Amino acid sequence: MAIALFGATKLQLCFIDEAGDLGLLGNPPAPNDQPVLAIAGLFIDAVRLVSLTNDYLNLKQRFFPNLNYRSTKRLDRILPEIKGAEVRRNATRGNARQRLHAIGFLDHIVGLLQRHEVRIVARIWVKALGSPFKGTAVYTFSIQSLCTYFEHYLTQCDTSGLCIADSRSKGKNLSVSHSIFTQKFSAERNYERLVELPTFGHSENHAGLQICDIVCSALLYPIACFAYCTGYVNNVHVQPGASRLRDRYGRQLKEFQHRYYDIGAKRYVGGVVVSDYADRRSGALMFGN
Repeated sequence: MAIALFGATKLQLCFIDEAGDLGLLGNPPAPNDQPVLAIAGLFIDAVRLVSLTNDYLNLKQRFFPNLNYRSTKRLDRILPEIKGAEVRRNATRGNARQRLHAIGFLDHIVGLLQRHEVRIVARIWVKALGSPFKGTAVYTFSIQSLCTYFEHYLTQCDTSGLCIADSRSKGKNLSVSHSIFTQKFSAERNYERLVELPTFGHSENHAGLQICDIVCSALLYPIACFAYCTGYVNNVHVQPGASRLRDRYGRQLKEFQHRYYDIGAKRYVGGVVVSDYADRRSGALMFGN
């Protein structure tokens, strides 16, 4: 019944997660200062949600059979999470066995995105050494940007949509949703194809959020740290091993983007957008040659 309903209303879903933090980057950077904030959205046709979830559950069982599963019931596999940060660590600085396992898993994640025609948008912020970083404002602006890209995608597909973001604190969730509320219901209506304000889910319950975490934390974040921070940030977040991730997945990530020409702005927008406060370099570095 749910699938038929989604098909009738042509609903699209946007799952949103982030990697990195809202704090500033010290000068010099501290050992755990995070030089990049990456906020990503995955666009998924609701009719594909069941098959995508089943495919992801199968991947979890295949690659992580020893997770702390609550029971032997298949659907309980969704509850324990595969953290993208752990996959990132193993892929970029693990031993040979760990790297092989992480890359094998990421290969299948990228294949899953391709098979289910998932589209990616992201805002990536490269922090400057010792400069103020207004993290809360940046996060709110990023969500508004992702919703704008999603609105364009919904118009292009002639459909409606719903955003589900990984839950943070009540206050932070409230602030972000209210910023969309004031735009959606203002005199000049925005986000007319969003059926509701962004809602916030617990990632333990959503395959879409778990997959978004992996894309954001294990692919976009380490690639951005390597591409934009090598040479001026020397800590655990900037790993030479991330070059392998860019070489292996850069082309696919570029193809997965929802990127379009904005006639009013007279430029291309959407996709993976990089704001490089350190050196004003373009987003092309995310994808390599």
